[in-house]
Amino acid sequence: MNQAATASPMLTTETKYYKSQAAMVVCRGRLVAGCEDTLYETVRALMPAEKRIILNLAELQYTDSRGLGTLVRLYVAGKSEGCSVELMHLSEQIRRLLGLAHLFDVFTVIGGNGARFL
Repeated sequence: MNQAATASPMLTTETKYYKSQAAMVVCRGRLVAGCEDTLYETVRALMPAEKRIILNLAELQYTDSRGLGTLVRLYVAGKSEGCSVELMHLSEQIRRLLGLAHLFDVFTVIGGNGARFL
């Protein structure tokens, strides 16, 4: 059995606020079926008060298709609220998922190779 299947499907989030009208949501654990609403509700509560929301995925260990769907739902919700939802510190697994789904053209990915941050 692979490690992803045996690990606990627990996701935790921590929100940090910045003076430049940005909020960062730090995600820890696994964004998988059964816990994706945690992230969605956390980020959705920040809209539309925050015009820029950054999802820091550095400590996100694994994402399945439901987690990817949640990221897309947040992107769409942000657009309808006049808010940008950006991704930061993507793992290789998340990069592959975004690439397979052709979502690099949709999301703004920041924090790498001179990309803007705050």
